[in-house]
Order: sequence, then structure tokens, then C-alpha cells
Amino acid sequence: MNSPVLITGASQRLGLAMAESLLAKGHRVVVTYRTHRSSIAMLKDKGATVLQADFSTEAAIDRAIDEIKAISKTYRGIIHNASDWAQEKDNGDKQDLMERMMMIHAVAPYRINIALEEALCGCEEQADIIHMTDYVQDTGSEKHMAYAASKAALHNLTLSFAKKLAPKVKVNSIAPALLMFNEDDDEAYKQKAVKKSLLEIVPGAQEAVKAMNYLFDSDYVTGQTLHLNGGRHLK
Repeated sequence: MNSPVLITGASQRLGLAMAESLLAKGHRVVVTYRTHRSSIAMLKDKGATVLQADFSTEAAIDRAIDEIKAISKTYRGIIHNASDWAQEKDNGDKQDLMERMMMIHAVAPYRINIALEEALCGCEEQADIIHMTDYVQDTGSEKHMAYAASKAALHNLTLSFAKKLAPKVKVNSIAPALLMFNEDDDEAYKQKAVKKSLLEIVPGAQEAVKAMNYLFDSDYVTGQTLHLNGGRHLK
């Protein structure tokens, strides 16, 4: 039986698209979700193993690690996609906000990578870790300062784990800008947002799937970041 790929935060958007793509190719997939959606039942019907996990506390991370390790002794890969796009204006307790952002986006991936090192290195084929970071790791964000800082920390972990886990495990980041709109985004926002990139499109979740497939298929890429931003950095 082939080793599974773990995807955190796979109930919607990019994580869901990546999980569906891997399942369609015959991979075993383990997904975590914070909020139960109909998509979780759909993934389970397609063969995924599903786990409810909230990575905002130490105890919850401990529990998730135990459950993940109990599913399989080896893993083909980990995609750290679990995220919380919280912003300062909605959170009065800034200390709690920063701690929560760091816990979800940096501490949980750090802890899970260390806990699964033996499982990744024990895989018969070369294993992968992909950190889903963000365009704002390089630019900062006035509205999402704690979020941006935590994603920058995750980017730095990509470099450290690439060194630590070589040559058995490739470790890379995917840093999207705007790949998808939210359901409640109005037309005025959409027209303004699309102009932020040189290519002036919002390509959808499949752009992240293509990046994931490239990294999984590559033999000579580690410690790198794939920037999915349509040339936004040149505007």
C-alpha cells in the first residue's frame, strides 16, 4: 500500500482542490479540517481519511499529531495548508491574535514536520513537504500584520527544513497572491483586485494544483518558493 499525503485545511478552496487532484491520481490522502463542510463527506467518499483538527492550541496540535501518526507509519508528503486569515481590526486582543497566527501557520507545521520526520524519510519514494505561504510574506500587510508575520515565519521554516531533511525529503513553499475570490466579494472589489497583477486574471485553485504537481514531480527542487502572483511584485 502506497504512503499517503497529508493535507491540512482541506475542506475548501486550495486545500480541497489539491486533495481532489491527488485522489483522482490514485494517491492515498489524509486530510484535516477545522470546520465540517459537505466537502469533507465528499472527500471521504472518494477514499480520503479525514480528521477534525484545530491547530490554534498546543493540546490540539498534540492530539492531531497522535492521530496522524496512528494512520500510517510512512508518509509520501505533507501539504501545510491550514490557515486563518485574521486581521487586526476584528481582534481586540492583539497578543492573542499574534499567538494564534503563529500557532496555526508556524508552530503546527514545525511540530508536525518534526513528528513525521521518520515517517517521511521511511517512504520508499522521495518525500515532499509543501508549505502554503503567502505573497504578503515579502511585502507585509497593514491590515493583516500578525498573519503576514506568521507566513514569513513559515517561509523561513522552508529553508531550515530543506537543510535538515535533505536528501530524503524535498521542502518547498507555494506563495499565492489572489488565486480565488470569496463568495461575498463585490464587483467593485473584483475589478480593483484583478488590476493588482500584470496578467490581470484570477486563475483559480487549479493554479495551486499545478504548482503542487510540479514540486511533487521534480527531482532537483528544494528550499524554493513558487510565487503564484501574476507578476504582482512588478506593479
